[in-house]
Amino acid sequence: MNEYLLLSRGRWDADKSPQEIQAAIDAFYAWHARLVAQGRFKPGQRLTPDAKLVTRNGVMDGPYTEAKEVIGGYWFVLAASLEEAARIVADNPTLACGLAFEIRPIEPEKASAWREGNETPGRGGAGG
Repeated sequence: MNEYLLLSRGRWDADKSPQEIQAAIDAFYAWHARLVAQGRFKPGQRLTPDAKLVTRNGVMDGPYTEAKEVIGGYWFVLAASLEEAARIVADNPTLACGLAFEIRPIEPEKASAWREGNETPGRGGAGG
């Protein structure tokens, strides 16, 4: 099994009632607990809206994302492939209320200046 980071993105749909949203949240926690018991998920956490951005230029208040890109929480999925992880996450009950989920494979190796990675400039990473 491979491990994948699952990032919850977005905001609740404005046209959903608090009751609809709470029903989706309750269904999410039941769905998540079942997948943890099956060994398909590891626990994660919700995130608060507070943040700091730390760069070589100093520390600034954040986050610096548009509402549709807000990261609300993270969890871990265990699956044989990225495609299988996506199939598992496609059943997430909160999708019906506006949230979206980004699934990223977790790199088991340490970073190296000699190997391409997310941070490699010009190669689709954060620097490119």
